[in-house]
Amino acid sequence: VPVFLFVAAPYIRRYVAGGRCKSTARLEGKVVIITGANTGIGKETARDLAQRGKVIIACRDTAKAEAAANEIRAETGNQQVIVKKLDLADTKSIREFAERFLAEEKELHILINNAGVMLCPYSKTADGFEMHLGVNHLGHFLLTFLLLERLKQSAPARIVNVSSLAHHGGRIRFHDLHGEKSYNRGLAYCHSKLANVLFTRELARRLQGKFQRQAGFTANALHPGSVSSELVRHSFVMTWLWKIFSFFLKTPCEGAQTSIYCAVAEELESVTGQYF
Repeated sequence: VPVFLFVAAPYIRRYVAGGRCKSTARLEGKVVIITGANTGIGKETARDLAQRGKVIIACRDTAKAEAAANEIRAETGNQQVIVKKLDLADTKSIREFAERFLAEEKELHILINNAGVMLCPYSKTADGFEMHLGVNHLGHFLLTFLLLERLKQSAPARIVNVSSLAHHGGRIRFHDLHGEKSYNRGLAYCHSKLANVLFTRELARRLQGKFQRQAGFTANALHPGSVSSELVRHSFVMTWLWKIFSFFLKTPCEGAQTSIYCAVAEELESVTGQYF
Protein backbone atom coordinates (compact mmCIF):
# COMPACT_ATOMS: atom_id res chain seq x y z
CA VAL A 1 0.00 0.00 0.00
CA PRO A 2 2.74 2.57 0.84
CA VAL A 3 4.48 1.80 -2.48
CA PHE A 4 1.19 2.19 -4.35
CA LEU A 5 0.49 5.53 -2.68
CA PHE A 6 4.01 6.73 -3.48
CA VAL A 7 3.57 5.85 -7.15
CA ALA A 8 0.00 7.12 -7.35
CA ALA A 9 0.56 10.37 -5.43
CA PRO A 10 1.42 12.57 -8.46
CA TYR A 11 -1.64 11.31 -10.33
CA ILE A 12 -3.89 11.87 -7.32
CA ARG A 13 -2.58 15.43 -6.94
CA ARG A 14 -3.10 16.10 -10.64
CA TYR A 15 -6.70 14.87 -10.38
CA VAL A 16 -7.37 16.90 -7.21
CA ALA A 17 -5.92 20.04 -8.79
CA GLY A 18 -8.47 19.99 -11.60
CA GLY A 19 -8.22 21.98 -14.80
CA ARG A 20 -6.49 25.29 -15.39
CA CYS A 21 -7.80 28.31 -17.25
CA LYS A 22 -5.74 28.48 -20.44
CA SER A 23 -7.24 31.71 -21.75
CA THR A 24 -4.70 34.43 -22.54
CA ALA A 25 -7.40 37.11 -22.87
CA ARG A 26 -6.21 40.61 -22.00
CA LEU A 27 -8.26 43.13 -20.03
CA GLU A 28 -6.58 46.40 -21.01
CA GLY A 29 -8.99 49.26 -20.56
CA LYS A 30 -11.35 47.07 -18.57
CA VAL A 31 -12.30 47.21 -14.88
CA VAL A 32 -12.75 44.22 -12.58
CA ILE A 33 -14.18 44.13 -9.04
CA ILE A 34 -13.44 41.11 -6.85
CA THR A 35 -14.96 40.92 -3.38
CA GLY A 36 -12.98 39.26 -0.60
CA ALA A 37 -9.78 39.26 -2.63
CA ASN A 38 -7.37 39.67 0.29
CA THR A 39 -6.99 35.93 0.85
CA GLY A 40 -7.73 32.47 -0.58
CA ILE A 41 -9.14 32.01 -4.06
CA GLY A 42 -10.16 35.67 -4.24
CA LYS A 43 -6.55 36.76 -3.86
CA GLU A 44 -5.38 34.24 -6.46
CA THR A 45 -8.11 35.38 -8.84
CA ALA A 46 -6.94 38.96 -8.36
CA ARG A 47 -3.31 37.90 -8.91
CA ASP A 48 -4.18 36.35 -12.28
CA LEU A 49 -6.48 39.12 -13.50
CA ALA A 50 -3.97 41.80 -12.45
CA GLN A 51 -1.69 40.37 -15.15
CA ARG A 52 -4.43 41.23 -17.63
CA GLY A 53 -5.90 44.59 -16.51
CA LYS A 54 -7.24 46.82 -13.73
CA VAL A 55 -8.46 45.09 -10.58
CA ILE A 56 -10.36 46.55 -7.64
CA ILE A 57 -10.05 44.52 -4.46
CA ALA A 58 -13.17 45.10 -2.35
CA CYS A 59 -12.70 43.98 1.27
CA ARG A 60 -13.77 44.66 4.83
CA ASP A 61 -10.22 44.42 6.18
CA THR A 62 -8.40 47.10 4.17
CA ALA A 63 -5.06 46.58 5.95
CA LYS A 64 -4.99 42.94 4.92
CA ALA A 65 -6.23 43.90 1.46
CA GLU A 66 -3.42 46.46 1.04
CA ALA A 67 -0.85 43.84 1.98
CA ALA A 68 -2.30 41.50 -0.67
CA ALA A 69 -2.46 44.31 -3.22
CA ASN A 70 1.16 45.32 -2.59
CA GLU A 71 2.22 41.72 -3.13
CA ILE A 72 0.27 41.49 -6.38
CA ARG A 73 1.55 44.87 -7.63
CA ALA A 74 5.14 43.82 -6.98
CA GLU A 75 4.67 40.48 -8.70
CA THR A 76 2.74 41.69 -11.76
CA GLY A 77 4.13 45.19 -12.14
CA ASN A 78 0.55 46.42 -12.42
CA GLN A 79 -0.07 49.48 -10.26
CA GLN A 80 -3.76 49.41 -11.15
CA VAL A 81 -4.56 47.04 -8.27
CA ILE A 82 -6.73 49.18 -6.05
CA VAL A 83 -8.16 48.51 -2.60
CA LYS A 84 -11.65 49.75 -1.66
CA LYS A 85 -13.45 49.18 1.63
CA LEU A 86 -16.54 46.98 1.41
CA ASP A 87 -18.26 45.32 4.36
CA LEU A 88 -20.86 42.92 3.00
CA ALA A 89 -22.35 42.58 6.49
CA ASP A 90 -23.47 46.21 6.42
CA THR A 91 -25.75 47.59 3.69
CA LYS A 92 -24.57 51.13 4.52
CA SER A 93 -21.01 50.11 3.61
CA ILE A 94 -22.23 48.42 0.43
CA ARG A 95 -24.09 51.55 -0.67
CA GLU A 96 -21.09 53.75 0.15
CA PHE A 97 -18.79 51.48 -1.86
CA ALA A 98 -21.12 51.54 -4.86
CA GLU A 99 -21.56 55.31 -4.64
CA ARG A 100 -17.79 55.90 -4.56
CA PHE A 101 -17.16 53.43 -7.37
CA LEU A 102 -19.81 54.96 -9.65
CA ALA A 103 -18.37 58.42 -9.02
CA GLU A 104 -14.81 57.33 -9.78
CA GLU A 105 -15.18 54.72 -12.52
CA LYS A 106 -17.12 55.15 -15.74
CA GLU A 107 -17.06 51.46 -16.66
CA LEU A 108 -17.30 48.03 -15.03
CA HIS A 109 -16.76 44.92 -17.10
CA ILE A 110 -16.41 42.05 -14.61
CA LEU A 111 -17.93 41.67 -11.15
CA ILE A 112 -16.76 38.62 -9.21
CA ASN A 113 -18.84 38.05 -6.08
CA ASN A 114 -16.27 35.93 -4.28
CA ALA A 115 -16.31 36.89 -0.58
CA GLY A 116 -17.96 34.53 1.88
CA VAL A 117 -18.23 33.24 5.42
CA MET A 118 -18.65 29.64 6.52
CA LEU A 119 -19.59 27.79 9.72
CA CYS A 120 -20.06 30.98 11.76
CA PRO A 121 -21.56 30.75 15.25
CA TYR A 122 -25.00 32.35 15.17
CA SER A 123 -24.72 36.06 14.56
CA LYS A 124 -26.40 38.78 12.54
CA THR A 125 -25.26 41.49 10.16
CA ALA A 126 -25.61 45.19 10.94
CA ASP A 127 -29.07 45.02 9.36
CA GLY A 128 -30.28 41.99 11.31
CA PHE A 129 -29.74 39.32 8.66
CA GLU A 130 -28.35 35.90 9.62
CA MET A 131 -24.63 36.18 8.86
CA HIS A 132 -24.27 33.49 6.16
CA LEU A 133 -27.33 34.63 4.22
CA GLY A 134 -26.50 38.29 4.79
CA VAL A 135 -22.87 38.19 3.64
CA ASN A 136 -22.86 35.36 1.10
CA HIS A 137 -26.10 36.26 -0.65
CA LEU A 138 -27.92 39.44 0.38
CA GLY A 139 -24.78 41.59 0.47
CA HIS A 140 -23.76 40.47 -3.02
CA PHE A 141 -27.34 40.77 -4.23
CA LEU A 142 -27.42 44.44 -3.19
CA LEU A 143 -23.95 45.14 -4.58
CA THR A 144 -24.87 43.62 -7.93
CA PHE A 145 -28.14 45.56 -8.05
CA LEU A 146 -26.37 48.87 -7.34
CA LEU A 147 -23.77 48.24 -10.08
CA LEU A 148 -26.06 46.62 -12.63
CA GLU A 149 -26.64 49.68 -14.82
CA ARG A 150 -22.91 50.43 -15.00
CA LEU A 151 -22.31 46.82 -16.06
CA LYS A 152 -24.99 47.13 -18.75
CA GLN A 153 -23.45 50.36 -20.02
CA SER A 154 -20.04 48.66 -20.20
CA ALA A 155 -21.20 45.49 -21.95
CA PRO A 156 -19.89 43.02 -22.90
CA ALA A 157 -19.77 42.37 -19.17
CA ARG A 158 -19.81 39.40 -16.83
CA ILE A 159 -21.10 38.66 -13.35
CA VAL A 160 -19.46 35.67 -11.66
CA ASN A 161 -20.96 34.32 -8.42
CA VAL A 162 -18.82 31.95 -6.37
CA SER A 163 -21.16 29.33 -4.91
CA SER A 164 -20.41 25.81 -3.67
CA LEU A 165 -21.41 22.20 -4.17
CA ALA A 166 -22.84 22.61 -0.66
CA HIS A 167 -25.85 24.24 -2.33
CA HIS A 168 -27.24 20.71 -2.76
CA GLY A 169 -27.81 20.64 1.01
CA GLY A 170 -29.55 24.00 1.06
CA ARG A 171 -33.18 25.03 1.32
CA ILE A 172 -34.74 28.48 1.22
CA ARG A 173 -36.51 28.42 4.59
CA PHE A 174 -38.94 31.30 4.16
CA HIS A 175 -40.62 30.45 7.47
CA ASP A 176 -37.29 30.99 9.29
CA LEU A 177 -35.07 32.85 6.83
CA HIS A 178 -32.67 34.18 9.47
CA GLY A 179 -32.42 31.10 11.67
CA GLU A 180 -34.18 32.60 14.67
CA LYS A 181 -36.25 29.49 15.35
CA SER A 182 -33.54 26.92 14.68
CA TYR A 183 -29.96 27.27 13.54
CA ASN A 184 -27.30 24.93 12.21
CA ARG A 185 -24.20 26.70 10.97
CA GLY A 186 -23.38 24.04 8.40
CA LEU A 187 -26.85 24.15 6.91
CA ALA A 188 -26.88 27.95 7.07
CA TYR A 189 -23.87 27.95 4.76
CA CYS A 190 -25.64 25.51 2.42
CA HIS A 191 -28.76 27.70 2.34
CA SER A 192 -26.71 30.76 1.38
CA LYS A 193 -24.90 28.90 -1.40
CA LEU A 194 -28.21 27.71 -2.84
CA ALA A 195 -29.35 31.34 -2.79
CA ASN A 196 -26.25 32.21 -4.88
CA VAL A 197 -27.22 29.66 -7.53
CA LEU A 198 -30.88 30.67 -7.64
CA PHE A 199 -29.93 34.35 -7.82
CA THR A 200 -27.59 33.65 -10.75
CA ARG A 201 -30.21 31.69 -12.67
CA GLU A 202 -32.90 34.33 -12.19
CA LEU A 203 -30.54 37.21 -12.95
CA ALA A 204 -29.46 35.50 -16.17
CA ARG A 205 -33.12 34.94 -17.10
CA ARG A 206 -33.93 38.62 -16.59
CA LEU A 207 -30.91 39.65 -18.65
CA GLN A 208 -31.91 37.37 -21.51
CA GLY A 209 -33.31 38.74 -24.72
CA LYS A 210 -32.15 41.06 -27.46
CA PHE A 211 -29.87 43.15 -25.20
CA GLN A 212 -28.03 40.17 -23.73
CA ARG A 213 -27.54 38.44 -27.08
CA GLN A 214 -26.12 41.53 -28.71
CA ALA A 215 -24.02 42.82 -25.83
CA GLY A 216 -22.78 39.58 -24.25
CA PHE A 217 -23.93 40.43 -20.73
CA THR A 218 -23.75 37.20 -18.72
CA ALA A 219 -24.18 35.86 -15.19
CA ASN A 220 -22.79 32.49 -14.13
CA ALA A 221 -22.17 30.62 -10.86
CA LEU A 222 -19.47 28.17 -9.91
CA HIS A 223 -18.16 25.63 -7.41
CA PRO A 224 -14.39 26.17 -6.95
CA GLY A 225 -13.77 22.72 -5.50
CA SER A 226 -12.61 21.80 -2.00
CA VAL A 227 -9.91 24.39 -1.34
CA SER A 228 -7.39 24.72 1.45
CA SER A 229 -8.22 28.23 2.66
CA GLU A 230 -9.22 30.30 5.67
CA LEU A 231 -12.92 29.74 4.99
CA VAL A 232 -13.16 26.99 7.65
CA ARG A 233 -11.50 29.11 10.37
CA HIS A 234 -14.68 29.24 12.48
CA SER A 235 -14.62 25.44 12.97
CA PHE A 236 -11.86 23.82 15.01
CA VAL A 237 -12.80 20.36 13.67
CA MET A 238 -12.87 21.46 10.03
CA THR A 239 -9.59 23.33 10.43
CA TRP A 240 -7.86 20.14 11.64
CA LEU A 241 -9.52 17.99 8.96
CA TRP A 242 -8.36 20.46 6.31
CA LYS A 243 -4.79 20.14 7.65
CA ILE A 244 -4.90 16.34 7.81
CA PHE A 245 -6.35 15.93 4.33
CA SER A 246 -4.60 18.90 2.72
CA PHE A 247 -3.08 16.57 0.11
CA PHE A 248 -6.60 15.98 -1.24
CA LEU A 249 -7.57 19.66 -1.31
CA LYS A 250 -6.96 22.23 -4.00
CA THR A 251 -4.52 25.04 -3.34
CA PRO A 252 -6.06 28.54 -3.51
CA CYS A 253 -4.43 29.00 -6.92
CA GLU A 254 -5.99 25.76 -8.19
CA GLY A 255 -9.33 26.71 -6.64
CA ALA A 256 -9.30 30.09 -8.39
CA GLN A 257 -9.14 28.59 -11.88
CA THR A 258 -12.90 28.28 -12.35
CA SER A 259 -13.47 31.90 -11.28
CA ILE A 260 -10.78 33.04 -13.71
CA TYR A 261 -12.23 30.88 -16.48
CA CYS A 262 -15.73 32.29 -16.00
CA ALA A 263 -14.33 35.82 -15.98
CA VAL A 264 -12.16 35.75 -19.10
CA ALA A 265 -12.66 32.66 -21.30
CA GLU A 266 -13.57 33.78 -24.81
CA GLU A 267 -15.84 30.79 -25.39
CA LEU A 268 -18.13 31.94 -22.55
CA GLU A 269 -18.91 35.32 -24.10
CA SER A 270 -22.57 34.41 -24.66
CA VAL A 271 -22.93 31.62 -22.06
CA THR A 272 -25.20 32.66 -19.19
CA GLY A 273 -27.20 31.18 -16.34
CA GLN A 274 -24.87 28.20 -16.01
CA TYR A 275 -23.13 26.49 -13.08
CA PHE A 276 -19.48 25.56 -13.54
